[in-house]
Amino acid sequence: MSMLRHGLQQTLCLRQLAKGQLLKPQWQRTSSHVDIKNISTSHQPEDDASPPENPFPGVNNARPLPVSPSYFSREPRFNDAYIKLSTLLQRYQHIPTAPPELVPRQVLAMVKRLHSIFPKMMPGEVKEALQEFKRDIDPYKNVAKVAPLDRFGRALGVGRRKTSTARAWVVEGTGEVLVNGKPLNEMFGRIHDRESAIWALRSTARTDKYNVWALVEGGGVTGQAEALTLAVAKGIMVHEPALRPILRKAGCVTRDPRTVERKKHGHVKARKMPAWVKR
Repeated sequence: MSMLRHGLQQTLCLRQLAKGQLLKPQWQRTSSHVDIKNISTSHQPEDDASPPENPFPGVNNARPLPVSPSYFSREPRFNDAYIKLSTLLQRYQHIPTAPPELVPRQVLAMVKRLHSIFPKMMPGEVKEALQEFKRDIDPYKNVAKVAPLDRFGRALGVGRRKTSTARAWVVEGTGEVLVNGKPLNEMFGRIHDRESAIWALRSTARTDKYNVWALVEGGGVTGQAEALTLAVAKGIMVHEPALRPILRKAGCVTRDPRTVERKKHGHVKARKMPAWVKR
């Protein structure tokens, strides 16, 4: 029995020795792999998680400040210009002003007082500030272009009123008027609207000299009739430019800019307020 026990111990020792020799190369390969990973050179920079340096010593919560004090207002550019002009006006309002014929008219009302300073005594900073508001426009060259007659002898006029738009082709004829392919009595039921549509012809006594073919769209009947007044007047002025003063005096040249005022929140209509109840 002792011999058998001694033989088994030798066998176990040899097995453990062989196992250690087999694991030794594997352990060396693992360590060499780790060494290669440690000494590998990569072109990707390592992430630096350190916080950036604070350029303001002693200040922990630094934030950028807006350039203009009007940054948080509704219209910062307008407020900056207003403050700048007000400061200049208070500083140089004692300088005498030039006569009206020496002061250009193409300036804003906001800078009119500064612009009226005598040119020889105007400071440089005032000239620099006013240069932003000037426009390089020649009043004698700013003339509205008149559309010529087409090859059929027609003149096109466009007019607008409220949300209505009218286009009228005016040609020499016998006084026929068609609006959207219909005569006046079918297109406009009210007499006032019919007179408004041909008021440019009636005011110049040309009701039997020109034919009108018009297209109107948008808005109501009254808006379409008044838009047609402006369109026909523009067509007549192409044929006879000398009638402009008469048409202007009759109110046919200037466009009416009035529109429907919008409804406000908390109001019944545009301006009507709800009835006040005490309890």
